[in-house]
Amino acid sequence: MDVGIHMINFTLPGGPGALRDHVAGTAEAAEEAGCTLFTFMDHYFQMEAFTRSEDPMLEGYTALGFVAGRTETMELGLLVTGVTYRYPGLLAKIVTTLDVLSGGRAMLGLGAAWYEREHLGLGVPYPPIAERFERLEETLQICLQMWSDDDGPYDGAHYRLAETICQPKPVQQPRPRIMVGGGGEKKTLKLVARYADANNLFATSPDEVKHKLDVLAEHCEREGRDPAEIQNTTLTRVAIDADVDELVATMAQYAAIGMQHVQIVPLGPDPAAVVRRVVAEAVPRLAELSTS
Repeated sequence: MDVGIHMINFTLPGGPGALRDHVAGTAEAAEEAGCTLFTFMDHYFQMEAFTRSEDPMLEGYTALGFVAGRTETMELGLLVTGVTYRYPGLLAKIVTTLDVLSGGRAMLGLGAAWYEREHLGLGVPYPPIAERFERLEETLQICLQMWSDDDGPYDGAHYRLAETICQPKPVQQPRPRIMVGGGGEKKTLKLVARYADANNLFATSPDEVKHKLDVLAEHCEREGRDPAEIQNTTLTRVAIDADVDELVATMAQYAAIGMQHVQIVPLGPDPAAVVRRVVAEAVPRLAELSTS
């Protein structure tokens, strides 16, 4: 099982002036520990489910650009971009720019968006859920077209692009990986099967995650897709006093049902220390876990 770092907390000692050091230190520690993916959330406001909306939240792609300049090997992405946050053509350009300037390390993570308060707060349209899923599929189609040799128009129900020019092209060939986040069985996992290179499922329980993977396999069969082409990823939170043996034992249950990657959220006032203390020890042990 591969390991990455998902950084979500920016209420850290030293205030805004110290955030660059916290982010750089955490990313550099992650790369040194052997992590393969570094991600941020993509929100305007901090999540109320985690802390307060008024607490600090960095803009995701700007933060990834900073991390790109401080690292060399890790894949970089957002877990995940809300489809409402940026127009699709602009999103494709942003991810392409990250890919070019990081030396081919960008990943596009995409989801249907959910945080109504931040949309209303900053005046961003927040359409009903059915429309957001329609826009999600069109955005996936637009990004794929912009990363292809087809620079012609795109005419969808929600987005109409006269030209899909994207120059320079991504360094990665044929394109950056696409992750679709979420476990919705009727729509989200169908889009994973149709378009994505990776999924992201919350580690609710091994039985529930296995059920989601079975549903995904059914969608893949209908799409004529081999499920083995899709990387199965999950997420877990870890504090500095975490028991590494317990972490490995828990992840072993998920590896046994086919999870191939875990994004670890470092909690507490010193995320870099969590990476150095816990994640660095866990990475080689998790790498030994075999997936089904």
